[in-house]
Amino acid sequence: MQALAPALAAILPLIAVAAAVHDLATYRIPNWMSVVLLAAFIPAAVTAGLEPRLIAIDALVGLAALLVGMGLFAGNLLGGGDAKIMAAIAPFMGLTALTEFVLFTAVAGGLLALFALVVRRLPERARSRGPGWWRRLAEPRGPLPYGVAICVGALVAFPASRIGAAAFGG
Repeated sequence: MQALAPALAAILPLIAVAAAVHDLATYRIPNWMSVVLLAAFIPAAVTAGLEPRLIAIDALVGLAALLVGMGLFAGNLLGGGDAKIMAAIAPFMGLTALTEFVLFTAVAGGLLALFALVVRRLPERARSRGPGWWRRLAEPRGPLPYGVAICVGALVAFPASRIGAAAFGG
């Protein structure tokens, strides 16, 4: 059963990258991405050899992330898709990598915001040309695709998680 651990654990980085790309392109993260992550968590945790007690604790980390995300969404500080993908990623991080996940997400979010500020100060001609994601990012006072930052945080922190370490030998 441990032979399945890398394949099941690989669902997290694959969905994270897909969510980041989709969020950048459309400013939306489809619900199915969060559902796939949630459905993969318990099989990934079991094949990684986690004890039921640790699986329950890591699931509670996801629930806590959902509650925080709902609060941020209610305060108009985070999009709904961002809150859901964050909550779906959090159980994979568990208590072991939660701090790294939050820290790297915040750093990536700060860099994304700085990049947007620079882009938004470019001349109108430079802001109005290019792909749709560029034009949306260049909109003054426009939203940011924060799912990109959440997914970067997940990719960087995942090797420190119990599932990531068990699956990929970290």
